[in-house]
Amino acid sequence: MITHIVLIKLKEQNPDVQQRIVDSLQRLPALIPEIEHYEVGINVVPSERAYDIAIYSRFADLQALETYSKHPEHVAVLPYIRENAASVVAVDYES
Repeated sequence: MITHIVLIKLKEQNPDVQQRIVDSLQRLPALIPEIEHYEVGINVVPSERAYDIAIYSRFADLQALETYSKHPEHVAVLPYIRENAASVVAVDYES
């Protein structure tokens, strides 16, 4: 099992932008069968070190993660995230 975690820090605190990103990401499990588990959330404890949006997902193996990464539905959400993100960090590990 591969766990994939992504954190997004937005350029500006805009609830409409946050919600649009979350909504677009939450659609993905219904569209990409390789996703075994998927959670998306908005940070509720603001601080200097906090990121604004978190994605926690799990995949059967690295091949499933790669398929997800290249899937057209996933790729379609990336431009809006990149346009509005100040920083995006990720970690992938065996679990």
